[in-house]
Amino acid sequence: MCLAIPAKVLSIEDSTAKVDFGSGVTREVNIMLVDAEVGEYVLVHAGYAIETIDEKAALETLELWNQILNEFESPSSQSAT
Repeated sequence: MCLAIPAKVLSIEDSTAKVDFGSGVTREVNIMLVDAEVGEYVLVHAGYAIETIDEKAALETLELWNQILNEFESPSSQSAT
């Protein structure tokens, strides 16, 4: 199984974009596979933007990721050993 995470393109220099995965988490990714512009959202997998995605879908997906991460990190989700 592979995962692709939505990220907003903050800046572009040549074939590299600085993207924001939400909550201030930023990374540099390769955008050679897509025609992305600053302000758009892309799906990122293994350091590459593999597809552009509309803002509504990106924000919905990021919200679901945040819910999953919050549930996983909450003390009530961890079993006693």
